[in-house]
Amino acid sequence: MSVRRVEEAALDWVDAHRDGFTLGEDALAAEGQVNRTWKPLGELAQVCASVTASTPPSDPLHVRASELLDFAWQQTRGGELFALMQSLEPFATYPLEVYAAFASAGHRHPGYEASAAVVARTRGWRLTEQYPTRRLGVIEAERRSGIRPHGRVPQALDRTWLGGLPEPWTFERAAGYALTHVVFHLTEWGRTARGVPPDLADYLLHWLPPWLDTCLDARMWDLSCELLAVAASLPRLPEPAVLDDAWRRVAAAQHPSGAIPEEGALQDAAESAAGPAAGPSAGPAGETGTDPYAFTDCYHSTLMAAFAACLTTARLGDADHTRQGVPG
Repeated sequence: MSVRRVEEAALDWVDAHRDGFTLGEDALAAEGQVNRTWKPLGELAQVCASVTASTPPSDPLHVRASELLDFAWQQTRGGELFALMQSLEPFATYPLEVYAAFASAGHRHPGYEASAAVVARTRGWRLTEQYPTRRLGVIEAERRSGIRPHGRVPQALDRTWLGGLPEPWTFERAAGYALTHVVFHLTEWGRTARGVPPDLADYLLHWLPPWLDTCLDARMWDLSCELLAVAASLPRLPEPAVLDDAWRRVAAAQHPSGAIPEEGALQDAAESAAGPAAGPSAGPAGETGTDPYAFTDCYHSTLMAAFAACLTTARLGDADHTRQGVPG
C-alpha cells in the first residue's frame, strides 16, 4: 500500500465525517469544552493548509483539502467568531493558535488581527504562564497572523525538552508529543526544513528511528504518525528502510474506511466486545459498518496520518518511493 493511498483514504474519512468538526452553540460558552470544539477544527484547518501548500492545484487531494479548509473557515463565520472570542477571553491563546492555521492558508480577518495585536502588546499577554512548547507555538502563531511576536524563537526553543538535547532514554509519550510540536512550529508545519537548527536535526536523525520503532511496537498510531511527520520535516530524511517499515505498519493499522485509531488497543477492544462473528469493521461498542471507532478516538490520528503522508510524498515524490524503499 503506498503512502499516497494512506493519505487518500485518511482524507476520504475526514471528508465523510466533516460534520464532526462543526462548531456547536457551546463554542462560545464559558463552560464550553475547547478540546471538543475549537481544537478539532483547528487541527483540521492546519492539516488542510499543509496539504494545499504541499500539492499542486491540479491534484485531487489539493482540491479536497481546499474544500475542507473552506468548510472549516465557514464554521468560524469568516473569522467573525475569533473577534467574538477576543472580547470574551482576551488573554486566551487558543483562538490565535487556531486562527494562525487559517491565516497561513490565506484566510484572514483584519479586525481580529488588529484587536489581537493590541492584546499581544500587554504585559499580561507576555507574562502568561505556559509550557515551553506552548509558548513557542504562540510566538509562531503571532508571526503567522501578522502580529509582532512577543518573544524570540531561540530563547523559547532552549526551554523545551527537545531544545535541551535530552538523554534519549528519557523519551516517553508526553516528551514525544512535545518534541513533534516543537518541530512543527520550527518548520511552519513541515514547510521549511531549514527551520530545524543543525544540532537538533542531527540529534533527531539519530534518535528518531528507535523512538518511532518503539511507538509502532506499542501501536501508538497517533504519536507514530506525528513522528513520521517530523521525519519528513527534517533537512535530511531517515534511512529509506526506516520509512518503509513504518509506513507499512501504519498502512496495516488503517481501517478500510480510512480511519486510524489513536492506539491499537482500541481495535483489540472492539474485537473483544463484538465477538469473532462481528467482522473487521466492528467498533469499540460492538457496532458494525463503516465507523469502527468513535470520532473522538480516531479523528486526530487520521488527520496526522494524512499530514505525515502528505509531507512524505512531497519530500520524496510517489514515483521515487519504490526506488528508495518507501512502499509504492
